[in-house]
Amino acid sequence: MQSFLNHLAVERAVSASTQSQALNALVFLYRDVLERPLQNIEGLQRVQRRKLVPVVLTVDEVQQTLSLMSGTPRLAAALIYGAGLRISECLTLRVKDIDFGAKALCVRNGKGGKDRTTLLPQFLVPDLRTHMVRVATLHREDLLAGRGSAPLPNALSRKYPAAATSLAWQFLFPSRVVRPQIDTGRWLRWHAAESSIQRPFKLALQRAGIHKHASVHTLRHSFATHLLWQGTDIRTIQLLLGHRNLQTTMIYTHVLQATKDTMSPLDRMKAGNGVSV
Repeated sequence: MQSFLNHLAVERAVSASTQSQALNALVFLYRDVLERPLQNIEGLQRVQRRKLVPVVLTVDEVQQTLSLMSGTPRLAAALIYGAGLRISECLTLRVKDIDFGAKALCVRNGKGGKDRTTLLPQFLVPDLRTHMVRVATLHREDLLAGRGSAPLPNALSRKYPAAATSLAWQFLFPSRVVRPQIDTGRWLRWHAAESSIQRPFKLALQRAGIHKHASVHTLRHSFATHLLWQGTDIRTIQLLLGHRNLQTTMIYTHVLQATKDTMSPLDRMKAGNGVSV
């Protein structure tokens, strides 16, 4: 086993997370399947974790990318950027989580099982209202077909059995298909798949000629960095992102400090002397 894990690190050059995943799988195999718990593993060469600076798009790049998207994928991507959401947090939003009056949206059961409140971009309000009308129409059609249920978290389906068929509990970005629940056979409409946002976003990046190694999650990084550019304090950004540790949020200050108010010495030389290089 030690040889295998070292092979992953040395020969295959895998990341630290891949090696850790392999190690955890072996620990599970020996402990829970073979019932021979592993002892200390000597001579294991651990892959060092890299400290990566997040990829960030400029404001113009975000605007250009979103302009090349359309329909629901564009709305979801814009909401991810405008509210600093993870893609899973965006797709699991329910109708009831949008509070137009308070200009806020509530993220339920985010990373670490935490709830939080974040910004509701007012620019998206008209599009969101129109989108929610379409969601309500789809839900009404489901009810007429004898369906119209959404999966509920934890034991809410037993505590509030009627909630599953209410509009409030429907996903803001519902799936195009309904699927049967394994234990009850009831037809449920889940949320849309992450690929329904990821693919149009990647295509828009290509069409925009943006060659950064960006993904939909880059929009969340861009949200935090652009707030820093605007002068928003780091504690507020931490709360909006839902980070437990402030040090996690501080990574965005490194992105900002590397470029803000700093002139390359080559640019300073050319600006001062007009020298061509």
